[in-house]
Amino acid sequence: MRLRLIPDETNINFFRYAWVTFGASAVMMMLSVVVFLIYGLNFGIDFRGGTSIRTQSTEQVDIAAYRDALAPMNLGDVSITEVFDPTFDDNQNVAMIRIQAQDGDESISPQMVAAIQDALRSVAPDITFPSVESVGPKVSGELIRTAILSVLGALTAIVIYIWLRFEWQFAVGAVAALIHDVVLTIGLFSLVQIRFDLAIIAAILTIVGYSINDTVVVFDRARENLRKFKSKPLVEVLNISANETLSRTIMTSGTTLLALIALIVLGGDVIRGFVFAIAWGIIVGTYSSLYVAKNIVLMLGVKRDWTKKDPAAGTKYGHIDT
Repeated sequence: MRLRLIPDETNINFFRYAWVTFGASAVMMMLSVVVFLIYGLNFGIDFRGGTSIRTQSTEQVDIAAYRDALAPMNLGDVSITEVFDPTFDDNQNVAMIRIQAQDGDESISPQMVAAIQDALRSVAPDITFPSVESVGPKVSGELIRTAILSVLGALTAIVIYIWLRFEWQFAVGAVAALIHDVVLTIGLFSLVQIRFDLAIIAAILTIVGYSINDTVVVFDRARENLRKFKSKPLVEVLNISANETLSRTIMTSGTTLLALIALIVLGGDVIRGFVFAIAWGIIVGTYSSLYVAKNIVLMLGVKRDWTKKDPAAGTKYGHIDT
């Protein structure tokens, strides 16, 4: 006896509430854009420029005392946050201090970093500094441009690939699903203000690759079924294709999410943002493959395989499950 998460024969009508699901996606995308315009993103040092200092001490983090110790140094915008993680020991108190890039300097000098560390030691004598990262404003600007170009380049390459392999309607549907996934991911990060850095860009590119893989599986089965069922309406063919690949979709997404949940819980705060972005992307990517990409293809229509004149040709073995 083998475990079946999805029955062998499924007949879910994914288009039954098409306008509800598709409309909800459109509304969520618009809300994501509004949230982004209002709150923006919590850019990390990679994109803002400056210095990030991670501290660790057996004493409780006193943000006010840390800030008072650094105030005489006139460092400008200083952000101090305590880091919480279930994997930390009881006496492991961690804070993250972010200091803006100083005018005229690519990054804070080693002498200034040493002075900051001495000032913090006056508050917590046993304090240590596991990591110190500095990025200049010029470098951060280049990183922003490179990140945008990398995402746009990935989307362009995917459009070309889908267009060459399938009909152009499939390419439009796939890109619409990818834009849906990216916009919702950025909207969520803007809403909850999770730090947005180069690791999140890597996560977005991973989401793009995972989502298009899921969409291509459905589209590939749809292309086969368009040749197999010559006389069936396009909506039925797309439904059949989604149902035939549903087991694979759920199993792949489910097993990947199990690993990601383990990383979110046990992986520590350093990679939590990256893992959270991928987990969210898998959820919305699976949704968009089933409810966004296929809807676009249905709206645009797609040319059938007319190599045989008889529109009923090729349906002799249509009842056999491939």
